[in-house]
Amino acid sequence: MLTADHAAWGYATSTGLPFTHEEIVDPHFEACAAHYRDALDGVGIRPGWHVLDAGCGSGAFLPRICELVGARGRVSALDLAPENVERAAGRLRDHPATAPLVARQGSVLDLPYADGMFDAVWCSNTTQYLDDAELVRALAELRRVTRPGGLVAVKDVDGSLSTVRPADPFLITDFLRASATSPGYARQLLRGRDLYRRLRAAGLTDVTQRTILMEHHAPLAPAALRFYANACARFARQAADEGIAGNWAPFLDPEDPAGPLRDPDGYVSEGNVIAIGRVPFASMDTDGDDTP
Repeated sequence: MLTADHAAWGYATSTGLPFTHEEIVDPHFEACAAHYRDALDGVGIRPGWHVLDAGCGSGAFLPRICELVGARGRVSALDLAPENVERAAGRLRDHPATAPLVARQGSVLDLPYADGMFDAVWCSNTTQYLDDAELVRALAELRRVTRPGGLVAVKDVDGSLSTVRPADPFLITDFLRASATSPGYARQLLRGRDLYRRLRAAGLTDVTQRTILMEHHAPLAPAALRFYANACARFARQAADEGIAGNWAPFLDPEDPAGPLRDPDGYVSEGNVIAIGRVPFASMDTDGDDTP
């Protein structure tokens, strides 16, 4: 999961994976909470279900998952970073009416759960850290731990929809494409809209996929400004270090009051993809359309 280029992107947890630290992840979730909630609510999670949040990070999705399954349901959470597991476990301590939660450390490549244990699995902003072979393995694991008829939902970024104004509209995508000439994180950020076929190849049925465009206009909300200004500054430094062309200079200082994102015409967008599939029953083939 840890490729040689990850350190250059910054904001890592103890795992070494970039853009996983709470300093950057929590503002991003806050800035995009409405879109993220919409994606989660569209999965089809039902009251009373046992749901796994695989790659839960600091647990931002857990309160809503608990609401969806209700007091009769159960929620499990897993993350690679021990500090994220601790934060996720503590997130619901002030919400005694929610479903019971068990959080543990582990990898999506080797889930520490029994076959068919869950009614649904939610995996958000995690597959971007996997190379192609690891993605195949992770999806096989997500399918394995989900019961026949249950749901596997994978949400991740589509870097090809990232843009910022006022600036070259292709600044971010050109940076990602230049970085993606060799295997690594950038290439995986551009893989989002292939998720539907990856789920199909994993043997899931009734696969659906939609792309969510998340837009922020000036004046940006504080959480959005904090996240995107810091992210763009990191990209700017990395572009300079790698000799990638582009006018990144205006983004170098995230606190610059004259920075593009504080401009009266400031604008930033990014894309996310949500792909959902169903685990087939043993008696149906991969072209079946039976439902539980």
